[in-house]
Amino acid sequence: MKKVYEGKTKDVFELDNGNYLLKFKDDVTGKDGKFDPGENQVGLKIDGVGDVNQRMTKYFFEKINAAGIATHFIGITDEGMEVVPAKVFGHGLEVICRYKAVGSFRKRYGEYIAEGADLPEYVETTFKNDELGDPLVTKDALVALGIMTDSQYEDLKDMTRKITRIVADDLKAKGMELYDIKFEFGYDKSGKVILIDEIASGNMRVYMDGKYIQPMKLSELFFK
Repeated sequence: MKKVYEGKTKDVFELDNGNYLLKFKDDVTGKDGKFDPGENQVGLKIDGVGDVNQRMTKYFFEKINAAGIATHFIGITDEGMEVVPAKVFGHGLEVICRYKAVGSFRKRYGEYIAEGADLPEYVETTFKNDELGDPLVTKDALVALGIMTDSQYEDLKDMTRKITRIVADDLKAKGMELYDIKFEFGYDKSGKVILIDEIASGNMRVYMDGKYIQPMKLSELFFK
């Protein structure tokens, strides 16, 4: 296999059949030796976290595919996760769906909304850019910059809400509440928007009995 990309938490390889393989690593983002999913740098290694993240990603991607929502997921092999080729929007775009006003949303708009207030499946997009701190970008800017079309954005927003409901319903059944979640989207060779990357505990903010659940604990509870 030919390595085509080395990421913080996953490496990407090109397969002979034209598809790609994602290898999940035990490296996690953080700072000063502490795990922090919001950080843009690798902070430490946690044994087994790669396997756990792959397991959760497989679980949700299979469920999302079954619901008729397009993703890059094909399946899991002994080597890693096989996916179809996809291009990212721009240099990478993250999409966040928020059910509660917490985190960066609350920091930005705190004068208008209370901590933890309900949000109506609020969707926002940010550029993946470590140096600029993953800046927010609007639909109009994405279209004006030629990064995506109006219809692609609307598909992305609709898919984000549907996928978030799937994740939130599963967590609710286990006594947990989803506050927000981060996804990555790309597009296939026909220009169709598809969900890419992963769905793991480090990409979501989840609470139980009013208390935040650390990502590693969340993975443990989810598969309990």
